[in-house]
Amino acid sequence: MKASVFVGVSVDGFMARLDGGLDFLPADGGEPHGYDEFMSTVDALVIGRKTYETVLGFGGWAYAEKPVFVLSSHELAPPPAGAIARHMAGEPRDIVAKLSELGIGHIYVDGGATIQGFLRAGLIQRLVITRVPVLIGAGIPLFATLERDIRLRHVATRSYASGLVQTEYEVLAG
Repeated sequence: MKASVFVGVSVDGFMARLDGGLDFLPADGGEPHGYDEFMSTVDALVIGRKTYETVLGFGGWAYAEKPVFVLSSHELAPPPAGAIARHMAGEPRDIVAKLSELGIGHIYVDGGATIQGFLRAGLIQRLVITRVPVLIGAGIPLFATLERDIRLRHVATRSYASGLVQTEYEVLAG
């Protein structure tokens, strides 16, 4: 199974403010920067509960008919009508095994703790990180403390008129 991350961060590396706020990100995703093309390659999403709750607050379901697997040891708020959202719990390797059994070939992993857990387990193959031209000073970091180095191979860097800078990496095994 392929697992990818597509995420926006402040230049100082934060995915969200300490309270989970995303107000520093461009409204409506900003100018086109490959998100729709990326989503067309994804079979399902794996997100954490806090990310799920944030998305519920957007007022619409951001993932159309893609199945979304929400990782949590707590009960979840009900999804909006038409959304495919399922509760899951367990270690990243177990989650990947269960999703593979369902025939899912490419997952989009999102949410700070979820991304970090999948990276630590060696399950992410691709990172697409879009830096937004703002410093917010504090927040939820994209990356946390690691027990070992995770080597990356630079694939491409793209810049956009709004100041967004997007870098794509392949995560190297071992």
